[in-house]
Amino acid sequence: MSLSLFDMSVPVMIHALSNLSTLLDKAAEHAEAKKIEPLVFTQARLFPDMLPLSRQVQIACDGAKGAAARLAAVEVPKHEDTEKTIAELKARIAKTVEFLQSVKREQFDGAENREIVLTFPTRTLKFTGLSYLNLYALPNLYFHVTMTYALLREGGVEIGKRDFLGPIQ
Repeated sequence: MSLSLFDMSVPVMIHALSNLSTLLDKAAEHAEAKKIEPLVFTQARLFPDMLPLSRQVQIACDGAKGAAARLAAVEVPKHEDTEKTIAELKARIAKTVEFLQSVKREQFDGAENREIVLTFPTRTLKFTGLSYLNLYALPNLYFHVTMTYALLREGGVEIGKRDFLGPIQ
């Protein structure tokens, strides 16, 4: 069996988002144990011009569902960016994972050569499916998961590399 873009994307994104959810669990536990208002974590930034943790989680979810949808040639689900609490962010992650689990391997047939076009206010990026996944979608996902990890670690949550990587089989 050959390796498909499905294999390189959907299970990887589900794993990263599941680990992200676990990081948020640890933040909630830490907040409760230390009597810290949990919104301190969801509003945290490493620097004033940086997006807060809540937005980092939203973007990680948006990137994952957008990548899977584009590669599977289906409509990208839309989620409002209204989450403020850890529980709401975990629900957003769960909704994203549910979507990822709904896409089928067959929908990715030929995706490596599918044209993916992303339009931003200042530029347009054009990719093949393979370059989109490897050069944009996965790095973007890991960037935002890493920023969430860094914000929680900076906030005193006792997490480490094993928490970031999650269970490895």
